[in-house]
Amino acid sequence: MFIDSHCHPYHAHDPLAVLSRARSCGVTDFVVPAYDHDSWTAVTHLDSEHADVHPAFGLHPWVADQPLDLVELETLLRRPGVVAVGEIGLDFKLDTPAPSIQIPVFRKQLALARDLDLPVILHVRGASEEMLEILASDGPVPGVVHAFTRGPELARRFLDLGLYLGLGGAITRPTARRPRRSALAVPLERIVLETDAPSIGLEGVPAGESEPCHVVQVATALAELRGVDVDEISRITTRNARELFHLS
Repeated sequence: MFIDSHCHPYHAHDPLAVLSRARSCGVTDFVVPAYDHDSWTAVTHLDSEHADVHPAFGLHPWVADQPLDLVELETLLRRPGVVAVGEIGLDFKLDTPAPSIQIPVFRKQLALARDLDLPVILHVRGASEEMLEILASDGPVPGVVHAFTRGPELARRFLDLGLYLGLGGAITRPTARRPRRSALAVPLERIVLETDAPSIGLEGVPAGESEPCHVVQVATALAELRGVDVDEISRITTRNARELFHLS
């Protein structure tokens, strides 16, 4: 059995079919982050219809210039079944709002996560040093660094802050040396599996076409890298996700 700890089935043409295919592959639970105002509404509808869909709500750094109503966000986060604040974070690599806009929005949401005793789902690109500094200075918060593709040295620094690492499609590609090195070095007890479907592709599956069912391919790649049975990967990563997100 598997948990996709980060996917966006509401982007699919037929979300119900996507979820059904994943269930038939052994995926028992889906952590579904909403990252802007439109997706907050979409995830609210999806969550109300499926007990195995576990929502998270946050304002993504790409849209950090959208109005952040902390009262509205807190109301969403207090809904029954919500498992995290996210996805939130920092992205200084793409054409995104300036760091001076992103950082205050990020810190406000971190504070809200601490107040509500919820883990965070972190997006970070081109801003790892800034994120590490903020997390260290503002105080610890449980969570996961989503779609981690960097090397073991940076992985250890996030692990030292008590965070999990979300491994996805990158580790299925033989040419992706850095994330595959991290997949070997990070303790299994600190790894959760994800697809970020449909956004991130896998070996043989282009971006835009991935689905939560492909988390099985991620698990298989991790098992092959570490020389263990895929059942062990399933057991440990499922337990990790249940503990991190307090899934029953």
